[in-house]
Amino acid sequence: MGGLNRRELLGASLGLGLASVLGRASPAAGRAAQPPGSHIGFGMVTYIWGKNLALPELLDCLTRAKVLGVELRTQRAHKVEPDLSPAERAEVKKRFADSPVTLVGLGTAEDLHHADPKALRKAVETTKAFIKLSHDVGGSGVKVRPNDLPKNVPEEKTIAQIGKTLNELAAFGADFGQQVRLEVHGRCSPLPIIKRIMDIADHPNAAVCWNSNSTDLQGAGLEANFNLVKHRFGATAHVRRLESPDYPFQELIRLFVKMDYRGWILLEAHDEPKDLVAALIHERELFQRMLAQAQASA
Repeated sequence: MGGLNRRELLGASLGLGLASVLGRASPAAGRAAQPPGSHIGFGMVTYIWGKNLALPELLDCLTRAKVLGVELRTQRAHKVEPDLSPAERAEVKKRFADSPVTLVGLGTAEDLHHADPKALRKAVETTKAFIKLSHDVGGSGVKVRPNDLPKNVPEEKTIAQIGKTLNELAAFGADFGQQVRLEVHGRCSPLPIIKRIMDIADHPNAAVCWNSNSTDLQGAGLEANFNLVKHRFGATAHVRRLESPDYPFQELIRLFVKMDYRGWILLEAHDEPKDLVAALIHERELFQRMLAQAQASA
């Protein structure tokens, strides 16, 4: 292995794992001389869309819409939770293996800001249970949140705590081949704060999950904030409805193409469409047009 150190070996291993995951849903994966952005997959988060669907129904909708990646949120009707038995975990894994849909990962609601040590430890242990679950059902990672900056605690102390806790989870996740993804969320969502967290969370298995917040546009603007953390992006990024007038999604897609992002852009919409399949098709087609436009100008 030459002179590769442990971090380089881990990074290479995670990169190969991501390439394998994307290869199922990105026909361009592995081809030579493809334009930047050819390794981006488009999928969905079951935040609101799909939240009331059992897993077979969800996979059917995604397959019909040709939206071939999904991050499953906890506490949803698909019930992919840590209390699943080994047999139930194997069944979830088989359902994905038998479909064209990739299980990109699991989305927890666990926060890493808690000032109460018992609450923090509970969040850590719950996240570790999700990491094991994601491994067992065929996912590639788990999402966590930073999430708050408690008013009675110095900001630097909370940021350091989040970073150190993320390192602990990243090390644990690496043993299971699971990336740990910090969603840009809550009062920690300004990107300079996320950068400070990630400067502490220097484990190569700790990643940033972009979340398309209004705070992305603050300060020096979208591109400057994007550039603060792009070198730490993981396999997932979240977007809202791509036609939303209050966020420059075409510019965001251009930035992902410019960096030749190799991961999943996942729709995390906040409305409840009457026809989920039609709504997914609409967003997928819009994404494909925006991606093509960004590639044409790259």
